[in-house]
Amino acid sequence: MGKIGIKRIYEPPEPTDGQRILIDRLWPRGVAKEAAELTLWLREIAPSADLRKWFGHDPARFDAFRDRYRKELNENGEAVAALCDRAAKGDVTLLYGAHDETCNQAVVLAQYLREHCR
Repeated sequence: MGKIGIKRIYEPPEPTDGQRILIDRLWPRGVAKEAAELTLWLREIAPSADLRKWFGHDPARFDAFRDRYRKELNENGEAVAALCDRAAKGDVTLLYGAHDETCNQAVVLAQYLREHCR
């Protein structure tokens, strides 16, 4: 299995990124699609709209968000399998638009994939 990394989509692409996969449901503001150099935009893996709105990137809600998002991932086998298949073929960088680099869905998803992809 390749490395599963995360980075903000606003950071420039690098050769070490491997497959660049956007995991946000909405396209990030101010990013040109060509400049993103995406391999894939997997909207289906993002937290549900209700969960995203409830969380609101409030660090005080992050633990509960993580638990709820992991439950959603457990029920989203097809999208999880798609990411695991890509990770099996090489390095993957999960791209996200949130400002907070420690309390966001990419942190949760990367850990989830490291536990579930084999």
